[in-house]
Amino acid sequence: MADQSVRLAFRIGYLGNRYHGSQIQPDVSTVQGELIRVFQSLKWLDSSNTEHNLVLSSRTDAGVHVRLNGGVVRIDRELWNALTPRKMIRALDDRLPKDIAFLDVREVDEHWNPRMANFRVYRYRLEGIEFWKYPGEQFVDWLKMFEGTYNATNFARLEEGKNPMRTILSCTPWIVDGRTIVFEIIGVAFLWNQVRRTAMALHRMCIGELEPKEVLDAIENPEIETDFGVAPPDWLLLWGVDWDEMPLPITKQAITPLTAPPSGPAVERTMRKRWREGARHELKNLLYQEWAQIGELPIVRHS
Repeated sequence: MADQSVRLAFRIGYLGNRYHGSQIQPDVSTVQGELIRVFQSLKWLDSSNTEHNLVLSSRTDAGVHVRLNGGVVRIDRELWNALTPRKMIRALDDRLPKDIAFLDVREVDEHWNPRMANFRVYRYRLEGIEFWKYPGEQFVDWLKMFEGTYNATNFARLEEGKNPMRTILSCTPWIVDGRTIVFEIIGVAFLWNQVRRTAMALHRMCIGELEPKEVLDAIENPEIETDFGVAPPDWLLLWGVDWDEMPLPITKQAITPLTAPPSGPAVERTMRKRWREGARHELKNLLYQEWAQIGELPIVRHS
């Protein structure tokens, strides 16, 4: 089997608002489901085989956008030799919905596992949540509370049998146009809803609904059940996943400007509502510009 087939690692980006998450589910549209549909339509996967072999690295919820995720698929070696990466990418791009970007692909060995990444990077635009208010320099100290290795039960929707111990390598502010509006969190792997629950705890501290000690207690005492709520998915970005074989690409251009929300005593809630709708489009535009810079392939000149 190994001699007749090849395992391919690929990277994709997508907008999450049209999909019921990344992982395949019956009777609803998902990113994995769209990929399998197109691979089967090209006859690269056997449509009669119910056991698909296309697997994604990181699971994302409905509404969460992704700059760069990854996965693995197995196809016939003869087909791969005939396709080449460039032809495969172009064929998929012609058939996939425009909100899924198939960025690059390469052959990997039999032991490569897309879920065993070096680290994952998420960014959350906190100013998208109603009543956001930047709390000043103490924000950095609040972010540092989430760094380290700890039991993240109180900041996750914990699935049965899942190890709640997680390692957060860094949690830092992301400054855009001189405004601290986003936080970036980097970890080896995350639990379900972990970033969104972290975002909600930070937001509630920023608007004075929570004291930092309450959040620290929830981190240090996971056996005492605490629920600070879940932030909306709209403002969450999976910025990227890093593997030895496919390092996370660095942004090559200045970040697309992100408009500040309307402020002042006379601002109407309808104005903030319109701003949020525009801000959602800004995040989508940011990702399209990023995808335009990712996925360069070596130039092969035919003799």
